[in-house]
Amino acid sequence: MKLQYKGEKPFQPVTSPTELLTLTPWLAPIVSEGTFDPELLHHIYQPLNLTVGVTVFAVGTYTQFVQHFLESAEQFFMQGFRVHYYVFTNDPTAVPRIQLGSGRLVSIIPIQTHSRWEEISTRRMETISQHIAERAHREIDYLFCLNVDMVFRNPWGPETLGDLVAAIHPGYFAVPRQQFPYERRPLSTAFVADGEGDFYYGGAVFGGRAARVYEFTRGCHMGILADKANGIMAAWQEESHLNRRFISHKPSKVLSPEYLWDDRKPQPPSLKLIRFSTLDKDTDWLRS
Repeated sequence: MKLQYKGEKPFQPVTSPTELLTLTPWLAPIVSEGTFDPELLHHIYQPLNLTVGVTVFAVGTYTQFVQHFLESAEQFFMQGFRVHYYVFTNDPTAVPRIQLGSGRLVSIIPIQTHSRWEEISTRRMETISQHIAERAHREIDYLFCLNVDMVFRNPWGPETLGDLVAAIHPGYFAVPRQQFPYERRPLSTAFVADGEGDFYYGGAVFGGRAARVYEFTRGCHMGILADKANGIMAAWQEESHLNRRFISHKPSKVLSPEYLWDDRKPQPPSLKLIRFSTLDKDTDWLRS
């Protein structure tokens, strides 16, 4: 079901990389440098005594990224707040121990390995929802689900906190909606019809209040299970289901590509800085 807004016109994303929107059609803020006052937000959120959780999956060769991820997070992620990193891995012994700041801790959570990368990807939503239900809901207020093969390059703070948070995919923030790689087969529960959709969101960054992230990931998991029963896998696995669900469950806050960049791309003039980016690497080798 597509939500309709009074006076709604067909929405098109930014068509020029020199432009950057600050508000969605449903009036959710799009966060980027210059749209918030970091000192003011720190003063507002600091007295709330919040704990922010982070999930990452380090399976197989991806364990090599954990140290850089955590060290950069300790430098830039939610400084001044309590942070709980949850590292899901099939090889706990491969996860390095690093020095953490006060009020910050790492939990290493063993998970089963799978032979196919696609299976690992589609299990992520199930694992996150189960972890929130069984444990994390007692330990954190907000949760960000991030990819481990990325690094923080500039401050990421309370400007990102919201009920349900999505991040615009760096490959599609300046292209027409018709070029978004949505799942187009009606048999899939991730199906997005022509004319639907707002932005194309990246699966490497999403989050929100713990309860909302639980509902979101459980909904995506149910869609993945339905597809499996019908013998179909969505075009981009969990990312396809994530985009489908964000169409009907609008994010309350959207992060600009500052918070999800790709180091293989040149930084466009519209992005004043890069806060979190994926590393340039041989993905095929890593996934094997």
